[in-house]
Amino acid sequence: MTGGGRGIGRAVALELARAGADVAVSSRTRREVDAVAAEALALGVRAVALVADVSRSDQVAEMFRQARAALGAVDILVSSAGIAPSAPFAKTSDDLWRSVIDTNLSGSFYCMREALPTMSESGWGRVVSIASIAGKTGYPYIAAYAASKHGVLGLMRCAALEMAAHGVTVNAVCPGYVDTPMTDASVARMTQKTGRPAAELRKYLESLSPQGRLMTAEEVAALVVYLCRDEARGITGQALSLDGGTVV
Repeated sequence: MTGGGRGIGRAVALELARAGADVAVSSRTRREVDAVAAEALALGVRAVALVADVSRSDQVAEMFRQARAALGAVDILVSSAGIAPSAPFAKTSDDLWRSVIDTNLSGSFYCMREALPTMSESGWGRVVSIASIAGKTGYPYIAAYAASKHGVLGLMRCAALEMAAHGVTVNAVCPGYVDTPMTDASVARMTQKTGRPAAELRKYLESLSPQGRLMTAEEVAALVVYLCRDEARGITGQALSLDGGTVV
């Protein structure tokens, strides 16, 4: 479970633990993953906290080595690590572009590359990438983020076809705006740039969904865990939106 220290990643890790899965939780922040691993342990499963930057292939390889040493074969991969800075297209710097693509897209690729061979050998596996509705459509000021998430969907579709005959499913969940610390940070940046009150901007984000609300991390986690169950074995290569009807 990458990006497991807070928000969607934390919710998924704990929902998997409630379903009886042992969990390896990783992020770049030791304090956060230690706390989530402790919560998972309290639910009666084995859990390990790992620190890794998924934009670094060497750190991803070491993360998988440690996960296997602690818990055994990796049967489920949930890639949730991501960043979401914003900038006008023409002001998107090389550094911003590279950091988003390296984390959101290359990070997903590195993790899939580590996980898929052993899943294929064992004849069972589940891969779920946390993408975004920005992987299906465009929005102003998030060119790098949208490009990275479109790329994640491309990776998912290719991997799903390669793995379909090997008992491995590969899918993506595409949330709209979710009530998480990442959205809080987005609101704070918007407030800083526009001077508009945070409450007003939050209402604006809520209005983007026909349901008039932000999604919850728990809703995303429930969908992810369903995709990991045997009952979902016929679902692969799919990008499932969870956005209250924003993108139809």
